[in-house]
Amino acid sequence: MNHLLLTTGLYVLTAVAEIVGCYLPWLWLQQRAPVWVLLPAAASLALFVWLLTLHPAASGRVYAAYGGVYIATALVWLWVVDGIRPSAWDCAGAALALAGMAVIVLAPRTGA
Repeated sequence: MNHLLLTTGLYVLTAVAEIVGCYLPWLWLQQRAPVWVLLPAAASLALFVWLLTLHPAASGRVYAAYGGVYIATALVWLWVVDGIRPSAWDCAGAALALAGMAVIVLAPRTGA
């Protein structure tokens, strides 16, 4: 269980880095932020890429499991930053994605 919590925490941090790295350029493109926000956006995306490398699993497995956490984190972002409460359907979809993530992360491994 501790492995799952650590892995999930790392995935959440990774998702926040990716979302910030995409959100800041979006703000600039919408003319709601100055051009300098592209610098922290680029740093955030570099952090995102680096965080993905910290997982010991094969890269394809990491990306697949990360997707579930990304969905849930994006819905929290929707609520906290955009001020839009996720619907029951949003939450159900995120729960399914997180269940898929758990299956991928917790599956017994016999090889690489």
